Amino acid sequence: MKKVHIISHSHWDREWYMDYEQHHMLLIELIDDLIQLFKDDPEYKSFHLDGQTIILDDYLQVRPENTKIIKKLVKQGKLKVGPFYILQDDFLTTSESNARNMLLGAIDSKKWTEDYVKLGYFPDTFGNMGQTPQMMKQIGIDTAAFGRGVKPTGFGNQVFDNDKYSSNFSEMHWEGPDKSKVLGVLFANWYSNGKEIPVDKNEAKIYWDKKINDVDKYASTNQLLFLNGSDHQPVQKDLTLAIKVANELYPDIEFVHSDFNTYIKELKSKLPDNLNTITGELTSQETDGWTTLANTASSRIYLKQENVKASKMLEEVAEPLAVFASELGLEYPKDQLDYAWKTLMQNHPHDSICGCSVDEVHQEMMTRFSKSEGVAEYVANRSISKLEQSIDTKQLGEDANSKPFIIFNTGSSPKSGLTEIEVAYDKVLFTQSHQSAPDAFTKLDSNQENNFSVFDKNGQEIPIFNVSTRVGFSFELPKNSFRESYMNKFVKFSINVKEMKSYSWETYKLSLNKSKLRKIDHNLAISKNKIENDKLKIQINYDGSLNVLNKATNENFENLLIFEDSGDLGNEYVFREPVNDKRISTKNVEADITILENNSEFVKIKVAHRMNVPVSMNERLLEEQRSHTDYRQRKAGRSKEKKILIVTSILSLTKESSVIDIKTEFNNQMMDHRLQVLINTNKKVDKHYADSIYEVVERQNKVSNKWKNPENPQHTHAFVNVHDKKGGVTVSNIGLNEYEVTQLGEQIKVTLLRSIGELGDWGYFPTPDAQCLGIQSVSYAIDFHNNDEFYESLHRAFSRQIPFRTVISSYHSGVNPSAKSFVNINNSRVKITALKKSQASNENILRFYNLDSENQNYELSGTNKKITDSNILEEHLGETQEMNLTGYEIKTLLI
Repeated sequence: MKKVHIISHSHWDREWYMDYEQHHMLLIELIDDLIQLFKDDPEYKSFHLDGQTIILDDYLQVRPENTKIIKKLVKQGKLKVGPFYILQDDFLTTSESNARNMLLGAIDSKKWTEDYVKLGYFPDTFGNMGQTPQMMKQIGIDTAAFGRGVKPTGFGNQVFDNDKYSSNFSEMHWEGPDKSKVLGVLFANWYSNGKEIPVDKNEAKIYWDKKINDVDKYASTNQLLFLNGSDHQPVQKDLTLAIKVANELYPDIEFVHSDFNTYIKELKSKLPDNLNTITGELTSQETDGWTTLANTASSRIYLKQENVKASKMLEEVAEPLAVFASELGLEYPKDQLDYAWKTLMQNHPHDSICGCSVDEVHQEMMTRFSKSEGVAEYVANRSISKLEQSIDTKQLGEDANSKPFIIFNTGSSPKSGLTEIEVAYDKVLFTQSHQSAPDAFTKLDSNQENNFSVFDKNGQEIPIFNVSTRVGFSFELPKNSFRESYMNKFVKFSINVKEMKSYSWETYKLSLNKSKLRKIDHNLAISKNKIENDKLKIQINYDGSLNVLNKATNENFENLLIFEDSGDLGNEYVFREPVNDKRISTKNVEADITILENNSEFVKIKVAHRMNVPVSMNERLLEEQRSHTDYRQRKAGRSKEKKILIVTSILSLTKESSVIDIKTEFNNQMMDHRLQVLINTNKKVDKHYADSIYEVVERQNKVSNKWKNPENPQHTHAFVNVHDKKGGVTVSNIGLNEYEVTQLGEQIKVTLLRSIGELGDWGYFPTPDAQCLGIQSVSYAIDFHNNDEFYESLHRAFSRQIPFRTVISSYHSGVNPSAKSFVNINNSRVKITALKKSQASNENILRFYNLDSENQNYELSGTNKKITDSNILEEHLGETQEMNLTGYEIKTLLI
């Protein structure tokens, strides 16, 4: 006998085609209606709150007086909560963001009930991360449900030789790269397949005949799933009657008002032995390629850049510094950090971080990013102030004409490179001394001494460059007294920092004396077209492209750094190039090349390209948008009117580095177009590697024979890499999440800008802000490595996203030495992602994962404390016995 499980829900995008508050008010009405329905209809069993606890936070923000009612309904099992805080996009949020969503979601769920929904619920994420099975197992969940990423099963549950399906059924085993397995449930008929069930018998018969047949095509058991709801769907108030009618019409089928926990339990008891196993990422690779929605990775790139900044401020600045400071007795600001994390994660639902909503949504997102960053900055400054007081700066040798300063690598990967530092060398307090601000300014400004040197902890002089001074206002907020105002003499300079370990600091001093360094005449730039350092020989061609010799492998890489512009008549979800579009390239177009800085430690060269770009698509695009013509059917072309787009890139290279650092800027005054940078790899391979969620994911360059989209966009976070047995190229980025590797692996394309004018999807919603007009600035780098340095090049990519942090100090003794690494892992195939305090104790949490498929041993330095195995929920799992990781394993330790 078939059993139809009808689960009531409303898929709740907090913001999308209307701004947040308009959706918010609809939510109030929905929950109000539910409260009344539960009161009026005792047979109305339950309602699934879309897998996100924030729904109840949002409701009670407006209806706090209903807190007791909500608690009662949750306790009775009528409102089904959990397991996540929000439904976030997998691929555009960091590994830690995904973990914190699960951790904070579980904590919030348990505040309501221990019997929360144990289901990995991903109804509408735009593809699903490969490590989902392992992460689900770590939070005590063995089933995941999703709507995208797996091609629907074959007709009549059959797979034919001439077609390829991911699974014979809508139920399947899902195996992650570490071999963890969960049960996967595909919403093959979408998460709205049971909405608006008729109560009229004639209509109900037509409805159920079709619906049951649709689900039967894919179901592996007689337990059939129907989701009674859709996007922002009001509750169906006559559902009890509709179910009664269905049972009368079909005496051989049992229709029940169900919930996910019940459905999963009964489904598992009926599963056949012949379920398919799907593996890794679920990104709809066996489809025509148009609706993978991977192009959301390039919609509103400014959001992605800000997300990297805010995420890394929490993960790799505020939290580690707060842990360091807590070892010195400063209280760890758990509640403040939770607030910052939740504020940040409110930007992470798929319609938010993907940049595919109306402009008002994304304007509010920028405020949330700023709020989260502001809290992280406050925590970081508070912590670093405590740390500074504990560091023994007297080890440098105190003298009256010098000022100590401390450089921190707060990140979890080793870091080196050029950094600009500003030291408050002298200051005058003008608040309490009653000295006027102008007098204090004049006193400092009249001192024109400008002969400064920098020395490390061993007394060795460090080359410094670009020294300048200024006088300006600053202030301090003492803990137990009123604010203090200063005029400071600031000294700005650049130094090339040699490699610092993860979570470490080094102390230096700025001295007012003439440098004793012997002048070195060997500058890195031989001319404006030729650069050479210890690792690379670079030829800048007349069109601004690069030819590079990697000395370690003796390989030549030609025609790197070509810019290409194309039209875009798609939308915020999908890039669509006009038919017969002629792309505009900087290849063979002369560029302006200028040396900006050139010395023995680093070189900076400016390369300016002029591109003659159409101002927009022609008038037909607006007509096609307004008439809601499918983007695949549009015929608009690019405007004949053109403007000059000046694309200026600053190339930086330090003495001992294999990394060419690039910052590209342009003033975008064109619409409906895409700008990419093309980087040749000198390789012919069939696969490449990218930074994904707790995984260095291996992806095939070639698409399936079902693929119709001319593009093959992919997601990344910190890098994309192409290599062979000799070596390769790692292209790192900060907030440039979309790339493509050509089918033979010979070229990497990174999207720098996508300008589009409409939301897309189910109606016409203009989005003028998504054209991204105005000054745009993007950062990326090209790293050349030999076969032995692949993992080191990945760590260099990780470290680029976290700048050095500098604090000005004074001479004093301290319990900490002048240089220290707080904690370090000795294996480059292991990547740390979190150093924080436990949510439930004073123990430190250290989380890391294996970048490799092979087992790895590791050692922890910097700690001799008791170490306990844990998981994403920070539970005690017993004392650690061995320091090793299986392939792709995610490990959490309590220290």
